[in-house]
Amino acid sequence: MSASSDSTTTSATTVSQHETAVVLPANLHARPAGQLARAAASFTSAIQLEYAGRTINPTGVLAVMGLGATVGSTVTVRAEGHDAEQAVTALAQILATAE
Repeated sequence: MSASSDSTTTSATTVSQHETAVVLPANLHARPAGQLARAAASFTSAIQLEYAGRTINPTGVLAVMGLGATVGSTVTVRAEGHDAEQAVTALAQILATAE
């Protein structure tokens, strides 16, 4: 996994941007897609998954499964918001341990 981060300060609030890439150990089928959707929904940051030129909001199981990401492919997780770092870390962990 590779990670990058950037913090932007606006009037009295700090918004973080984080990104990481994960090589999938398994296909993104229903179980990991459900785990991703539940985890993504628990954060306030705007989260995106990117694969093969497509970008989706991972809060929907069908959207995650619709990416069609397969074993050995690289999925990028991006988040922007107050809990962006935690969101990227949590989703990357789910992707990295998908079975």
